[in-house]
Amino acid sequence: MTTWFVTGASRGLGRAIAVAALERGDLVAATARSLDALRDLADRFGDAVVPLALDVTDAAAARDAVAAAHARLGRLDVVVNNAGYGLFGYVEELDPRLLRDQLDVNLFGALHVTQAALPLLRAQGSGHIVQVSSSSGVAAWPGLGGYHASKWALEGLSDALAQEVARFGVAVTLVEPGPVDTAWRGASAVHATPLPAYDDARAAAWHPPGASTPQAVAAVVLAVVDAPAPPLRILVGDLAADAVIPMTQARLDAWRAWEGLGRSADGDDPGRVEN
Repeated sequence: MTTWFVTGASRGLGRAIAVAALERGDLVAATARSLDALRDLADRFGDAVVPLALDVTDAAAARDAVAAAHARLGRLDVVVNNAGYGLFGYVEELDPRLLRDQLDVNLFGALHVTQAALPLLRAQGSGHIVQVSSSSGVAAWPGLGGYHASKWALEGLSDALAQEVARFGVAVTLVEPGPVDTAWRGASAVHATPLPAYDDARAAAWHPPGASTPQAVAAVVLAVVDAPAPPLRILVGDLAADAVIPMTQARLDAWRAWEGLGRSADGDDPGRVEN
């Protein structure tokens, strides 16, 4: 039996992960900003679920919630940092306050929960931190610069974290879904005030033809958690793989194309160019 701590469990992917874990007999501490959003989980699963109110932007509240979950469950095996939302707007349109708020939830929220959980995971000599990132954490598209900033930052933080905590028996996985059928683009999204200069780009913007279901992504998360050697990163969904892998190859090609000039900075002739 696995014990879970899942943030953002009121709906969407966080809810799907919590339900999938509970349905197979695991124990889950499920958090949301409001306890009312978790009452149906408690009604359905009883003592197997520990509902906790948590605003992940509050570091002290994150410490209290993690401590309460650990006290109720006896241990924490998997910590899922899922709480987050989408910020839409071209970079010129972004009010810095919107970007700070985005980072406060998507990046610092994950940091607060991770820092609260790590002493417990280190003490027990095991654990798995699952960071719900995005294909937008390793690729970028117009109109999502603020969201990309939060997820690319989460990727770098978590990559370093994985190297730091492996010696304590703690694994880290970045889950990188493509579009998921949640409220991310709808009710939970924040939109910058539009500038007319970008109206034509907005009108011509490509919208993905489909999306993974939260339940399908949750199944991937459970399989990763159960794996004896879980990956640091996993792209989830056809659209994620189809977009990110070619973009990554193009990035490698560009580095190679300009490698000679870049390496010349360490040579005797700064003007030397080799391709």
